[in-house]
Amino acid sequence: QVQLVESGGGLVQAGGSLRLSCAASGRIISINTMGWYRRAPGMQRELVAAITSGGSTNYADSVKGRFTISRDNAKNTVYLRMNSLKPEDTAVYYCNADLRISWVTGYDAYWGQGTQVTVSS
Repeated sequence: QVQLVESGGGLVQAGGSLRLSCAASGRIISINTMGWYRRAPGMQRELVAAITSGGSTNYADSVKGRFTISRDNAKNTVYLRMNSLKPEDTAVYYCNADLRISWVTGYDAYWGQGTQVTVSS
């Protein structure tokens, strides 16, 4: 069984900061890309940031310069540092990992349960 467990969400005032963490555990052979998505009320889920196993990153235009994604490959953990938070960042944030659990299968996408981030104005 593979689990992705997120932590670090909460309520913060506009301009504040939060750091999200997501740890993958279980019988994992390797992890390729890890990332963060979010879904605001009434909106579709969108990519916030992603990072490859080699450290290449990709950000949504709306968070560039404010959010930083990083990972610790030894701990199978990905982080999202969020600075200068805005009310429009309010959403449920989901961790995603493309990982492999067997040498005979390819990579599949796994998701965390989500963590709420609320930014008050």
